[in-house]
Amino acid sequence: MNSPVSRREFLGWIGVMGASGVLAQSNRATGLTHSPFRISVINDEISQDFERACSVASGFGMEWIELRGMWNKNVLELDAHEIAESQRLLKKYTLRVTDIASPLFKVDWPGAPKSKFSPKQDQFNAHFGFDQQDQVLDKSIELAKAFETDRVRCFDFWRLDDPKPYRAEMNEKLRRAAEKAGKQGITLVLENEAACNTGTGKEAAEVLAAVQTPSLMLNWDPGNSATLGETPYPNGYDLLPKNRIGHCHCKDVVKNGDKYEWAAVGKGFVDWVGQLKALKKDGYHFAVSLETHWRGAGSAEESTIQSWVGMKQALQKADAL
Repeated sequence: MNSPVSRREFLGWIGVMGASGVLAQSNRATGLTHSPFRISVINDEISQDFERACSVASGFGMEWIELRGMWNKNVLELDAHEIAESQRLLKKYTLRVTDIASPLFKVDWPGAPKSKFSPKQDQFNAHFGFDQQDQVLDKSIELAKAFETDRVRCFDFWRLDDPKPYRAEMNEKLRRAAEKAGKQGITLVLENEAACNTGTGKEAAEVLAAVQTPSLMLNWDPGNSATLGETPYPNGYDLLPKNRIGHCHCKDVVKNGDKYEWAAVGKGFVDWVGQLKALKKDGYHFAVSLETHWRGAGSAEESTIQSWVGMKQALQKADAL
């Protein structure tokens, strides 16, 4: 899993950090800004120190960043001072926000058997129950407006062995939430998450077909799809309605025996070059956001730096930079 980077790659990402300002100017003049995608990274995949995360993202040459949490707080729990400070830092590093990566609907479905995926402890500093989801939605919309983005991430409830008895009610919950957001100019992007009921491309296509509202789109995550045994590209992707993809997460996966583990982008088996080529061909123009997850380089920041090397190479090979 922890494949060493080559000397060329090593020198490349050291150079990224050693001359971040120069590289950012160069990338913005000749590279990332010419991509058909909004090239981004989830901030807390770098650091809980939001200024450090912004500095690294800017050093990569990015003009976009995805917000999930900072200063050991979930983004939904930032106070007015922290929101203002975040806005100041975004302006300082000339970064725009792709979406609010909220934990909306990452909860158990009431009345169903408790999911084996329901966490025993908070994930990403989120600890909201089902009864709080209306407030989660309202706060997410408020934050989207504060950070001048039109998208909020959501999920499809913790995964059940058999969601069929509850599927119609779940779909209605998603529909009502999306329509509420849509009335305020916000789109919900449903992430296919292996621990939730929508985990694969096939499952995503089924939910999108059932919830026919333009304010619900897909946060397509090929890495998550792969951990459920689906070949994300081309198999899972081919099932998706391309005009309903509104966000994309970039990470990679390896398989050790019967276990799936995260890998640096380009070191796993997800066909990122093929996937990016297909997104470009199909006219996708929203975010492709690095969600490292892999920690094989010893820290979040170093692991994300190495993953960015692989992601950038895939973008270049796909003629998307």
